[in-house]
Amino acid sequence: MTRRHRLAARCAAGALAVVALAGCAPSVTGGWTESGTQAGYVTGDGSVTTWPVGDRTGPLELTGTTYDGETVDLAQWRGDVVVLNTWYAACPPCRAEAPDLAAISQDYADDGVHLLGINSRDDAGNALAFERTFEVPYPSVHDSGGAALAALQGVVPVQAVPTTVVLDREGNVAARILGLADASTLRTLIDDTLAEGA
Repeated sequence: MTRRHRLAARCAAGALAVVALAGCAPSVTGGWTESGTQAGYVTGDGSVTTWPVGDRTGPLELTGTTYDGETVDLAQWRGDVVVLNTWYAACPPCRAEAPDLAAISQDYADDGVHLLGINSRDDAGNALAFERTFEVPYPSVHDSGGAALAALQGVVPVQAVPTTVVLDREGNVAARILGLADASTLRTLIDDTLAEGA
């Protein structure tokens, strides 16, 4: 085999290897894979942690301003169960869980359960567009300075976006979901926390 033929054979083998590797990888279009996840995006694994009543930290002290300009203070919701959810508009799992969170907010409103989003990344335009798209009925704190997230981190580790935290009636952390919240799991956590005060 001549030198030219060996070089051509190597180039052909290299091209086949690239094609083979591309066949194993998810196709990416505009930074999104076929499965709907963003290329390079890392999130939590959906793991759930719960704390018995006597082992809970808190109460969580958190105030902020919503994207509509309203002031929110968790102290006003003492006596009720509160669900906090960190999110931002371009986050794939945040988009995936948004319809479930909206439904949970409506389904549990008569039980005195409050949902509150915490968004440290988006400007008002992007956040409000997200809320309109997914018909989000509950407010979100515009946490551009990170104060709300810091208050949350001071009580319970938040290692992924989204993270969902359930607070008991005293404002203590009852449960946490890292990553995409499974709707049935979250409903069970809320039910269990509501039952504590029954």
